[in-house]
Amino acid sequence: MTATVVWSPELLGYDLGDHPLDPVRVALTMALAQECGVLDRPGVTVIPPRPATDAELLRVHTAAYLAAVRAAPADPGAAGHGLNTGDNPVFPDMHTASALIAGATLVAAEAVWNGRTTRAVNIAGGLHHAMADRAAGFCVYNDPAVAIAGLLAAGAQRIAYVDVDVHHGDGVQAIFYDDPRVLTVSLHQRPLFPGTGAPTETGGVAAPGSAVNVALPPGTDDAGWLRAFHAVVPQVLRAYRPQVLVTQCGADTHRLDPLADLELTVDGQRAGYLALRSLADELCAGKWVATGGGGYAHVAVVPRAWTHLLAVLTGDPIAPTALTPLPWRSMATQARPGVYVPIRMTDESSAQFVPWRAGDDRTPVDRAVIAVRRAVFPLWGLRPDAVD
Repeated sequence: MTATVVWSPELLGYDLGDHPLDPVRVALTMALAQECGVLDRPGVTVIPPRPATDAELLRVHTAAYLAAVRAAPADPGAAGHGLNTGDNPVFPDMHTASALIAGATLVAAEAVWNGRTTRAVNIAGGLHHAMADRAAGFCVYNDPAVAIAGLLAAGAQRIAYVDVDVHHGDGVQAIFYDDPRVLTVSLHQRPLFPGTGAPTETGGVAAPGSAVNVALPPGTDDAGWLRAFHAVVPQVLRAYRPQVLVTQCGADTHRLDPLADLELTVDGQRAGYLALRSLADELCAGKWVATGGGGYAHVAVVPRAWTHLLAVLTGDPIAPTALTPLPWRSMATQARPGVYVPIRMTDESSAQFVPWRAGDDRTPVDRAVIAVRRAVFPLWGLRPDAVD
């Protein structure tokens, strides 16, 4: 197995200003990964991104929207298309910065599809809320969708997209809702922004079963999240038989995240990344394209979660009990004075769970599992009540 990390400090230029999506979380992630030796492992290559071209962006977005993104910094009041809002403020060089994020994820996907690497990641990506003609949820261009569209243009016929961000992956789902070549799976809190992602959203007329939505109740912890994941995701992916796995790995499912209400730890998130890798190895000969995503506990959570992701993607996972390196702690303290800086790579959770079995309906998580299995399993020839 080989791995490619698409990275350049230029990716930090996607900066919305005084905003939850602060690029410091990405900078601290890459610094922690570097200090942990993750980027220097044998078989790991770090390559720079390139901007997505207009032609590549137009596979997903409209020409009018691209024009609005380009024009908005000079005239924010006339922007429209979801721009110049609290969630999506206009910022200088917005098109250039957004196109570079999209291009980075596209470069990762191309490297995997062309066989130059087995796995690839753009930790600065995962802007999954952007729609074809408007910005939404901190996202200008939808880089996972641009990468998926690039894979389709290169000849891929079955792409599985799994989104573990706390928010529904609505933009990617909407763009490919009627395309049977793309399976979108989202595990998310509901109710929560953007308000979509009900289990009954199962794909368009031409693609029944192509959308799978595991809508989890507030308060879901490691055990509940992993129970739901393993009760739905492996079964659907095995039925679909993807050629490549694309994942959005938002870290905002964590119990410390200020914008949501799930209760995962970095240990549970690490277990989720290991499960995704296992599915890529089992079903796609290891072909895995990963991105970051949401995550707003900039120091305490995101750098550790995504360093675990980078470690899982590039080789051996980091032991949860490992200490965070002293130089990184110093950097984090300087970046955010007075903010808690974790000493270890763990939250001391076992990340254990009891597998779901047919008939289990005692908890809200169990009922969420039943709802999605009933909605989508028959469309794949699977029994909702089967014992896995």
